[in-house]
Amino acid sequence: MTIHRGAAVLALCGLIGMGAQARAQHAEAKKAEAHGVAKAVAILIPTKGSKVEGRITFTEEGGKVKVHGVITGLTPGKHGFHVHQYGAWSEDGMATGGHFNPTDDKHADVTAPMRHVGDLGNITADESGKATLELEDSHLSFHGASSIIGRGVVVHEKADDLVSQPSGAAGGRLAVGTVAIAQP
Repeated sequence: MTIHRGAAVLALCGLIGMGAQARAQHAEAKKAEAHGVAKAVAILIPTKGSKVEGRITFTEEGGKVKVHGVITGLTPGKHGFHVHQYGAWSEDGMATGGHFNPTDDKHADVTAPMRHVGDLGNITADESGKATLELEDSHLSFHGASSIIGRGVVVHEKADDLVSQPSGAAGGRLAVGTVAIAQP
């Protein structure tokens, strides 16, 4: 097997970049913990060729995080909706990595007691392509190992089947946002 020097350099740069991103996410989580963060927001930006956009608000109350969102530009029907490992945008959305899963659990529905922290199920778009999301979740947090601060939020092209491992077979990534600390 021949390894090309250019490919090796690109792979090394990618690993260095992921390390730097992990350090930045850890710093954001520590900042959230130190400042008693109670609210975060993710602005969804369309990936290449998509028109999907939106705003997701996360509010921590009583040990749970309330998630509210409005997303537009979707095809009518269900679309997978997840918190992903990295809060990085790219043309294809793949820079977000896989579902955020600090507990190393299997993929499941948002209602399952054991699941990826990032498994938030499906959103449903109406005939105009608009989806409104309201949910409460005790797996999400702004502090500790399960902190979503600095992580990515992804809307997928298809419905999450809630069974296929490790990601629910939800297809391509239509929009990506980064969970950022918001002013209360």
